[in-house]
Amino acid sequence: MKNISELKIKICADGADINSMLEWQKNPAIKGFTTNPTLMYKAGIKNYEIFAKEILDVIKDKPVSFEVLSDDFSEMQRQALKIASWGKNVYVKIPIVNTAGKSSVDLIKTLAHEGVKQNVTAVMTLEQVRAATEALQESPAAIISVFAGRIADTGRDPVPVMRKAFNIMHPYPQLELLWASSRELFNIFQANEAGCHIITVAHDLLKKLDLVGKDLQKLTLETVKTFYDDAMKAGLSLP
Repeated sequence: MKNISELKIKICADGADINSMLEWQKNPAIKGFTTNPTLMYKAGIKNYEIFAKEILDVIKDKPVSFEVLSDDFSEMQRQALKIASWGKNVYVKIPIVNTAGKSSVDLIKTLAHEGVKQNVTAVMTLEQVRAATEALQESPAAIISVFAGRIADTGRDPVPVMRKAFNIMHPYPQLELLWASSRELFNIFQANEAGCHIITVAHDLLKKLDLVGKDLQKLTLETVKTFYDDAMKAGLSLP
């Protein structure tokens, strides 16, 4: 088992809790940050711009991805330009389709020509990877986020998908492939082997980073002690 520090892949913290984001900023293993409207909703964020600027006042040297909120492409464009103006380290998340299923590639291409660094999100298929890659051919630095965890939720192995996605994007060095929606720490190693440049990991999952490479005999003992201690705390007995 390799150490996290030996891997090529960059780990980004995925969440919208301000205190947690600012705390993970201090960890050298964390190379960037992502968030989305669902995470902001769960964190109780009420003012998007205030939230973003509070983050960016502290996190200046690592990429941070913020998503547009609109479902209308012209409004998405306006929001994307506004979000991009918040900082040089900002990537604007554009969903690969809107809620009507209409492709966002024309908008992605337009924003690329306007110099906006994008994070194309909610990608699930290789056809979508190809479309996004084509739209971003002449873009500045950009990310394509393939939701490997959600692909796995359907019973499909995401690793072959990610390897093929890497091959599609490989001719364009400004593009980075991101393994999104991680479900376990082992996904970091899978993503690294598949050629992904980035993986997003939820804050709660990041707390388990110290387990990487842990001796399994020691982990067995700790687990058994936990079961025993919890039984005693609960006052369980078998008379």
